[in-house]
Amino acid sequence: MQKRIINAAGTPAPAGTYSQAIEVRDATRTLYVSGQIPVAVDGSVPADFASQARLAWQNVVAQLHAADMTLDNLIKVTIFLSDRRYIPEYRQVRGEFLGERRPALTCIITGIFDTAWLLEIEAIACA
Repeated sequence: MQKRIINAAGTPAPAGTYSQAIEVRDATRTLYVSGQIPVAVDGSVPADFASQARLAWQNVVAQLHAADMTLDNLIKVTIFLSDRRYIPEYRQVRGEFLGERRPALTCIITGIFDTAWLLEIEAIACA
């Protein structure tokens, strides 16, 4: 599989650590990861945002690994935040997981299914 990052001329540059678009060639598999929530296997939900964000990302990673993929296979990520005040902290945690990876990314501020959850992360990966 080959990925090509596209940031078209004449459009705004990405305002962060993501790509405006990604072209994928020669992929043989696509994985659609449903919204991963900040809930542990035992049903517990961390109280603070950073812990919830790390747990949601760990759940994304677990889904990728179950499909024999890694974070390198991510193409598109959508983050649902319960409040925009979490954006700076979310960016920090996202950086811990993604490092230099630059998937296409959308952040939506919205109500979340369970009021205890402060975020949800869905993803698309190709291999």
